[in-house]
Amino acid sequence: MGNAIKPHIKNAEKTGVLQVANTGLHEFPREMFQLVNVLRTLDLSNNKICNIPPTIGNFTNLKNLTASQIKITSLPEEIGTLKKLENINFSLNDLTCLPASFSLLINLRTINLSNNKFVDLPAVFSDMKRLEMLDMSHNKLVEIPEHVKHVSAIEINFNQNQISVLSEGIAECNRLKVLRLEENCLQLSAVPEKLLTDSQISLLTIDGNLFESKDLHAREGWEKYMERFTATKKKLY
Repeated sequence: MGNAIKPHIKNAEKTGVLQVANTGLHEFPREMFQLVNVLRTLDLSNNKICNIPPTIGNFTNLKNLTASQIKITSLPEEIGTLKKLENINFSLNDLTCLPASFSLLINLRTINLSNNKFVDLPAVFSDMKRLEMLDMSHNKLVEIPEHVKHVSAIEINFNQNQISVLSEGIAECNRLKVLRLEENCLQLSAVPEKLLTDSQISLLTIDGNLFESKDLHAREGWEKYMERFTATKKKLY
């Protein structure tokens, strides 16, 4: 494995980018540690690593970390030392929760946790004031709890979960413009009125739930929502 990864390490010494996706890795390569001070982007996707070791915390200059489809079930607390991280992709794994230290990653802009096994929405996003995109689609979420109001994302993707309960707190996300809730288990009555009447959301996608999308048009606040939707659309053209 050493010889196979050597060219990648050489390149990363110059560029700060280590791309070792699809290279058959079974563990963190030892050679990586000579990049501790220079590495800004790391992609470990589609390997057989199975866990992210605590030593990931040594790579304090990382801005982009992708570890998709490596079947990890947990993350080490040391992930919280990577305070320069801006983009994380842990999609297509077996994660069910996040360590408390994840809340320290306050510079994150995009978080991709799609296609994992989360049943509960982690309560670790509240200090991430720069967050633009949170993707938790294709998980096993059953409820969006009140603490969602502390999420500062501009877009949240909850598509293809098992959500049947949607807290009014979602309407209090003051930066949230795009909310995706397609293919869940929502009844019409579970959609908070405040989402339409008193939120910043200008794009709500909700097809594939336990009601016809057109039934939402009769709800109080639909016209207010459509005003926001139309105004946003006009800005794009």
